[in-house]
Amino acid sequence: MQKLRTFVLVMMTAIMVLTACTPAATPTAETAEEMVDWATVTSVEAGGGMDALIAAAKAEGELNVITLPNDWCNYGVMMETFSTKYGIKVNSLLPDGGSADELQAIIDNKESRGPQAPDVVDIGPAYGPLAKEQGLLAPYKVATWDTIEGSKDPDGYYFVDYNGVMVFEVNTDVVTDVPQDWADLLDPKYKGQIAIAGDPRASNQAAQSVYAAALANGGDLDNIQPGLEFFKQLNEIGNLLPLIADSGPIAKGETPITFQWNYLAAANKDNFAGNPNIEIVYPKSVNWGGYYYQGISAYAPHPAAARLWEEFLYSDEGHLIWMAGYCAPARLADMLDRGVVPADLQAKLPDPAIIASSVVPSGDQLSAARELIKNEWDNVVGLDIK
Repeated sequence: MQKLRTFVLVMMTAIMVLTACTPAATPTAETAEEMVDWATVTSVEAGGGMDALIAAAKAEGELNVITLPNDWCNYGVMMETFSTKYGIKVNSLLPDGGSADELQAIIDNKESRGPQAPDVVDIGPAYGPLAKEQGLLAPYKVATWDTIEGSKDPDGYYFVDYNGVMVFEVNTDVVTDVPQDWADLLDPKYKGQIAIAGDPRASNQAAQSVYAAALANGGDLDNIQPGLEFFKQLNEIGNLLPLIADSGPIAKGETPITFQWNYLAAANKDNFAGNPNIEIVYPKSVNWGGYYYQGISAYAPHPAAARLWEEFLYSDEGHLIWMAGYCAPARLADMLDRGVVPADLQAKLPDPAIIASSVVPSGDQLSAARELIKNEWDNVVGLDIK
């Protein structure tokens, strides 16, 4: 019996020694990928590289975008190309919404992070700092960050994506005497013919129409009250319509004169193919420039897909798709320097002289203007645009 006890003790000691000497298992590549929390990753390098990002995004399988009409900056082609390239389903939420709707969607879906929760946003510049302040965005810098020209948050919470110029989009099947400047629009012959492409209280594009009108009527970048007064006049004489002018009403002739970004007007002109005929007018008194920001939701249900989407947008391939939709992207100068922009796409962009002379307010000025328009539109203009 004593020998048996001795044998058992020896064997147990040997097992303990062998176990202690056995090296810990090395994590596989798959395990390492699973360990990455893409919701906190601030660059593709920090996440392990592009291959790791693509694999993680494919595993998520879906991407939720919001307020991206197919004809806005060629986003229809952008979404289709991204989906085909990576095998990721793109869910397009609220395509006719505005920047305020995008932020509200993040807020409303913080807890659920379900099918109505956006992964990424494309918002007006006044909304970028606001979204960051409210903790709605996650910082991320795309691989091409250093070649992005224009406004961008130093930590990557938001960054400019494309630029445009405010124009009049005129349906010449309805309007025979085409207005050439803002003052022309006060003529009674345009009664019931002028519309805004959104609600100025919620839409960046619509609000910037008011801002541009201010500069054309004696205001400046720090005084947009003349813009509100101008739209008050348009409403009082019956020229301003209470309709949001998207492509449907424009095509039907219901909104014959629309304040529009040049790239949207040009896309409409292409799509209508002469039915109706569209003339694009750059107002004489002011070239008003505008841009938008990209950002990733801090509550994105598909954080890897969100980051892969941004990498795609800011690649040469993504930028060429934007250009095909008449948008001047943030990395345009770099791409022109490298000679990678085809001549036919360069021809789709506004004249360089127009872009160079465009007035572009700062983010703080836009934020102040947005608040004034939101608070005073009903009191001054008194027309519900919907």
